[in-house]
Formats: sequence, C-alpha cells, structure tokens
Amino acid sequence: MVVGVILAGGYGKRLKPLTEMVPKPLVEIKDNYTILDRQLLSLKYAGINEVYLLVGYLWEKIKDRYGDSWNNLQIHYLVENKPQGTLYALSNCFSMLSEDSVVMNGDVVSDFNIKKMIKRGEENKDALLLIAVTKMRSPYGIIEFRDDLILSFREKPILDHYINAGLYYVKKEAYPYFQMEYRDRAVERTVFPRIAEMRRAFVYREDDIFWQSVDSLKDLEKVRKEYENREDTPWGYRKEKALFEGKEGIELYIKKGYVPCEFCADKDSYLVVSDGEGKLSDNSDSIPLEKGKRIFINKGYCGKIIASENLRVYLIPK
Repeated sequence: MVVGVILAGGYGKRLKPLTEMVPKPLVEIKDNYTILDRQLLSLKYAGINEVYLLVGYLWEKIKDRYGDSWNNLQIHYLVENKPQGTLYALSNCFSMLSEDSVVMNGDVVSDFNIKKMIKRGEENKDALLLIAVTKMRSPYGIIEFRDDLILSFREKPILDHYINAGLYYVKKEAYPYFQMEYRDRAVERTVFPRIAEMRRAFVYREDDIFWQSVDSLKDLEKVRKEYENREDTPWGYRKEKALFEGKEGIELYIKKGYVPCEFCADKDSYLVVSDGEGKLSDNSDSIPLEKGKRIFINKGYCGKIIASENLRVYLIPK
C-alpha cells in the first residue's frame, strides 16, 4: 500500500490578491476545479486511497471543501500554526506512517504517470527515494552566435537540464533520515543530499508532458490556458479544440497502466498517433498503435484505447 502526502500549507504570497481569501491549493485552474482537486484526483487515479494534507494557512477552508472523505479518498489533516519548513512537515507526517508514500508539492500541476513512478520505485531495490524531474525552460530568450556573429534568436527555449518537479516517491525505510537533526529546514538541502550521497536517490523522468509550478499569477495563467478545453479523466485527459497539423480536433492522452480510454466518434475521423504505443480495440478487432499511424474511423464507431506506453492521439474530422 502507498499513501499520498501533499505539502499544502504555504501562504501563496505571490498569488495575491487571490490568496487573501483562499489558500493557494484552492486557487481555481478552471471553473470550480482547483489545484488541489487536480492533485487529489491524480493520486486517486493512480490507485491511492489515503492522503495526508500538510496544511496551515486558511486550512479550515480546505477542510470545508474536502472533509474527511472526498471522491472515495480518505483524507487526514496535519496542521501547522505557522510554516516551519518542508523538513518539519514531512518528518512530522512520516513519524505516523508505516507505508511508502508519494509526496507532492501543493502548487504543482503536471501529467506525470504516478502509477509508473510507483512501480519504478518498488522495482528498484537500491532506491530509498525517487525524485521526478522535468526539463528546465529558460526564463529568457537565447541568442546563438559564432565568432561574435549572431546566428539565431530562441525565445525561452527548453534547456537540456533537469530540475526538481516537486513529486517524490519515498520508501518507508527512508523515514528515519527525516527525523535527524539538520540546521536547514528544507528537505531539498538536507535529507535529499544525504540520501544521494548514499547512492540511494534516483530520478524519475518523463519528457514531453505538461508540468507547471504555480508560483505567480503568470504561472497560473499558463495552467489556466492549458485547461481551457481540457478535462482530466481516470486514464489521462481529453482536450477539445486541439490543433494538430493545422486542423482542429480532439486530443486524447492515455497513461500507461491506467484504465482504457473509451470513446465514440460523432463524425467520420482520422485517429492519428502523435506519441507512444498501444492498441485500439472494439468487440471484434484490435489494431496496434504506434507513432505516426493514421486510422480511418467511421461515424458512430465505439472502441477503447489501451496504452502500453504513455500515448497521445488526435481525432481529426475527415
């Protein structure tokens, strides 16, 4: 069994005035859909049914929304009167646990495959800790030049460097390291380096997925833009009015190991595989799916898509 842990106690000062009346986890990324809604559902869809919320600022409003049970998730609240750092919050929580845990920063919205991450952690007998990483986007435009001659301009490109994505798989055998004395109050500068020195910390990475830490109003707008036509599902997400090859259609993102994506075509369409692998099946047939494959779908066709690797497809009207 694995439990979920969400660090949700910050003030969210850079999101004011939104956070003057609600805590940061309750900021909406679309109508009546909060950052914490997204995080709790992502844990539920990964098979986790018990979550610890490490809360503080305006925590009563979080309790009012979710109570002790929400969407068949059992929820516990560990309350700090004032923030004392991630080390204190996690050491307090881990002292109560006897199971491995998936830990999330309470201000991150992402499409990481948590089921796959858990399996990777369980299979790696050397690992005490897995840290999800994502490629860094430059906050500035990049100028490329040779011998002082400017060759090109790249506007805030994705760099070939990875950063901490704020998602962790922590084995119960690692919990004693969170109880030790440290001068710093952040796990990123205390426990994590210690476990890394032991050669028992590993990365978990997935490229080409959505990831955004909501640290400012500008960050929030990026997430809201992503969710304009998007609906999260138990298997991934469905996005309406998605553009592919200059045409508007439906984007379906199906995660490996999750329930199949079931759909019916309301018009003659092409199913185009953008990334990943899987299969398309109905009651009578099964068709392999791989990157670049294009399949004609008749109006009224109903089938399901199963991902053998994280899979992104588009339904484009004929």
